[in-house]
Amino acid sequence: MATAVLHERHPAAAQTPAPPNRNTAVLVGFTAATNLADGVMKMALPLLAAQLTGSPAQVTAVALTLTVPWLLIALHVGVMVDRLDRRRLLWAASALRLAALGWLAVTAATGALSLGQLFTAGAVLGVADVIAGTAGSAIVPAAVPAAARERANAWITGAETVCQEFAGPFAGGLLLAAGTGLALGVTWAAYAVAALALLLLAGRFRADRPTGTPATVNAQIAEGVRYLWRHRLLRTLSLILTVLCAVWGGWLALIPLYAQTELGLNAGQYGIVLSALGVGGLAGALTVTWVNRLLGVRWAMFADLVGTALMAGLPALTANVWAVAAGAFLGGMGGTLWSVNARTISQRLVPDEMLGRFGAAARLFAWGAMPLGAALMGLIAELGGIRLAFGAFAALTLATLLPFLRTATPQRLRPEAA
Repeated sequence: MATAVLHERHPAAAQTPAPPNRNTAVLVGFTAATNLADGVMKMALPLLAAQLTGSPAQVTAVALTLTVPWLLIALHVGVMVDRLDRRRLLWAASALRLAALGWLAVTAATGALSLGQLFTAGAVLGVADVIAGTAGSAIVPAAVPAAARERANAWITGAETVCQEFAGPFAGGLLLAAGTGLALGVTWAAYAVAALALLLLAGRFRADRPTGTPATVNAQIAEGVRYLWRHRLLRTLSLILTVLCAVWGGWLALIPLYAQTELGLNAGQYGIVLSALGVGGLAGALTVTWVNRLLGVRWAMFADLVGTALMAGLPALTANVWAVAAGAFLGGMGGTLWSVNARTISQRLVPDEMLGRFGAAARLFAWGAMPLGAALMGLIAELGGIRLAFGAFAALTLATLLPFLRTATPQRLRPEAA
């Protein structure tokens, strides 16, 4: 059983020197630079596509190239992360990003940019994101001492939220207004800086393969999925995260229409409401250590379930813009509290040689739930109205409270339980 694996100790690992303190700064810097560039490209690719075609389907398809690889190759990338040196995989992801951006910058400068090139570059960037996301999460236990992981995860999560969701798109809009070549060139430079930062990362980042590891890729994928499924705490947290991601996907898909039809907001006012989400995420990153000490990890994660329920439920109950913005703030803050603690728990419980496959399987469920949640919320809104859709997703979130409390007990969450 998977739980038995958690109690095994590896003498060789205990003799490994403690990682240097600078590794946390390197990982946060790498995360900030790459997510800033990712945020620019999330804004830039659809806008560039819209300049080449008037088809909404084609523009949307270009945007989807950045995320579809998570559904197609995540499990296989998880095997790579557990077989190969994780820092080298981060370099490989950086090389893919630099190649794709360099190609786009050259073709844009010559006026030969085509829709096919945007599809290709988007797919390459999407594959690089899967590699970097999976390897970056798995590298933390080897790079950061256990006592510092909560704080490291908080800063990494904060960097992801601020840079990809807010600073990146904002910078992307400004850069594209100044010129396509400038936008692509600055983004290329950000990826290059991130790659160079990895030279400062000290330590050994290749997982040991224990005897008995399956030989084939499919067997190793199955081993990772089985490990996730057999471990009650990790399975429950993963399933709850899948529900939360479905709710987030639905909320993000429907809130623009709600803001226009129910709240009567213009684009600028809607941006202020949406920014409450990011402000909440940043607040969560800055206060997670304090919240954990005050409430404990269990109740900090429980707060996310309540916050997400309020984020989804308040638009169903009121058309007051401040209440909706407050719900967005609580949802953003709770999401960071969950992410930081869930990462720290999995890094403590999952064996190093399984981190890549475990992370890939968990993210596959979570990322796959977002478009499904958007589709389901859209269907409910079409049939029963926007407020009913938000209310249904709030109820779905509340349904996770009891399974969480039953499974995430103080005994299971204690550090010594590993």
